[in-house]
Amino acid sequence: MLERKLLLLFFVFATPFLRAQDDCILGVGITPDSTLVEIFQLNEEQTEKVRNWSAELKYRNELLNNQADNLLKRHPQNSPGELGVLAEKYKVISDSMEIVQRLVDIRTLKVFNEKQYELYLNLCEKAYRQPYRVVPTNYRDSIPDK
Repeated sequence: MLERKLLLLFFVFATPFLRAQDDCILGVGITPDSTLVEIFQLNEEQTEKVRNWSAELKYRNELLNNQADNLLKRHPQNSPGELGVLAEKYKVISDSMEIVQRLVDIRTLKVFNEKQYELYLNLCEKAYRQPYRVVPTNYRDSIPDK
């Protein structure tokens, strides 16, 4: 019985990661802000926004992780039916985490300039991931192509 519980919990926890592999997440809040700033050569305004959104994402995920912990501690797990209900409730929480990550990543991509966004698209292609489609910002201080 314990093995079945562990197996079910493995699939409950692993499923969001397996499914999310198709999307090319930018990883704001997961990837260190300094790494994103360096790779995409973010300007001061972009850097400030990424740092703020990263902090927001971490806060929201902390709340959702607390919900998940409380759910695992308090939800009965004595029967397959109870485990099924637990899995459904946990999926709602994990889906919320994915949605928040997606929204923050898209928000960030929208402040990228055209060259930064092209770099993101190239990285996604190399990683065989589906990029988020946005319209990059046209900055007045951007250097035009010659």
